[in-house]
Amino acid sequence: MNDEQQHHQELMAGISRQMKPILDDSQQAVYIYLDDIHKVCNEKFASLLGYRSAEEWAKVEDPFPQVFVDRSSQEVLVNAYRQAMEKLTSSSINVTWKKKSAGTVDTQVVLVPIAYNDHLFALHYISQVDNNIPNMRS
Repeated sequence: MNDEQQHHQELMAGISRQMKPILDDSQQAVYIYLDDIHKVCNEKFASLLGYRSAEEWAKVEDPFPQVFVDRSSQEVLVNAYRQAMEKLTSSSINVTWKKKSAGTVDTQVVLVPIAYNDHLFALHYISQVDNNIPNMRS
């Protein structure tokens, strides 16, 4: 392991400790993203995507958008992430996620940039959207 990989692992351990109350106790699915390899989620998000545990989800090191995000939502999520990292702005977006085995799940995502130890991370809160609720417009 090189120095940069070690540093990123230390960052992830630190932010995981700092954000433990949110990761453990949030009523919503949550994940924190540094890069494709360095990320952490709560059990709710792992379960939403069909993973047995947050650790299993975090071990996936392939390109995040291609593995986890439906093609229809990849550009939206990547653009929101860029805005968060470059302009330090939050976004509220609709994202369709790929489930591990098969299928997709529609969600509303609030993406917020957060700083930890002089590094920017993207904190995501995810709420599942129930597409079976009738539209209440008259």
